[in-house]
Amino acid sequence: MTTLTAPAPAPAARAHLARWLLRLHRPALYVWTGLVLALTALLLLLHGPLTDAAADAWRQYDACTDWEHCTYNQNAILRYKDWYNYATLALAAVPFLVAAWAGGAFGKELESGTARLAWTQSSTPVRWLTVRLAVPAAAVAAGTAPLVWLHHLAWAAGNGRIDTAKQWYDIPTFHTNGPTLVALALCGLAAGALTGLLSRRTLPALGLGLLLTGAVWTAAQLLMPRLWPTRTSSGEAYFALPNSSWTWRSGKLADDVAYGDYHPAAHSWPLQLTTTALLLAVAALLTLGCYLALRRLTGKTTAR
Repeated sequence: MTTLTAPAPAPAARAHLARWLLRLHRPALYVWTGLVLALTALLLLLHGPLTDAAADAWRQYDACTDWEHCTYNQNAILRYKDWYNYATLALAAVPFLVAAWAGGAFGKELESGTARLAWTQSSTPVRWLTVRLAVPAAAVAAGTAPLVWLHHLAWAAGNGRIDTAKQWYDIPTFHTNGPTLVALALCGLAAGALTGLLSRRTLPALGLGLLLTGAVWTAAQLLMPRLWPTRTSSGEAYFALPNSSWTWRSGKLADDVAYGDYHPAAHSWPLQLTTTALLLAVAALLTLGCYLALRRLTGKTTAR
């Protein structure tokens, strides 16, 4: 009598696949952990000593009356500006880094035949895809969310204290100050996975993942100001708007009076949340596209 070995339960199989996936992409995990730790250290410095030194320098500068004998710490101002820009741009690049990794990883597994080998020996295609999306998504969210929070703290520490601090509506600052960055990173993951499943080659998938993520990012910038009702100001009131008001559309009325449609600083979080909701919907659609591409690739509906 032949003894049949029952297949492992789905949760156990998924756990095994997750551990195997972490071992397979250990170098990428190390790089991601190092990036998170480095940005954490930099953002803590920005929140504390770098901002304090720059704020003191601006107080010295603003208090100057005798410019021939005025002294202030210009290096502290420039140091804050440089490191703030470095941290912000590095954090804003995370969705594109994730897209490049996902496109290359999925494309490589399909190009080398590793994926099909896994489907026939240890996993169904649907389970394979689910684990390869869920585990990186958890790692990306777990690393990005604290960085966004720290960046917002660092920005808030300089807002109103440093004359050249970025306004909330500065595009890189806007995204790195709130949950839109997490949503963009998840879009990058799904975009890279989709291009990998469609092209089944490493380099094309990497490049197409970057392009698709860039398209999502561009669309988000175009739609974002329209996701929450603007206010309109004209005449002298328009020119008296504070710097914290984001005028994204302006013109002249029939009587040659200037006007502008603007978002006040109070619209920062409504715009963050509506943009995040839109990007999460896009990420869900891209993820659905991954499963449809997998179904087309395998030629049949596969069991979980």
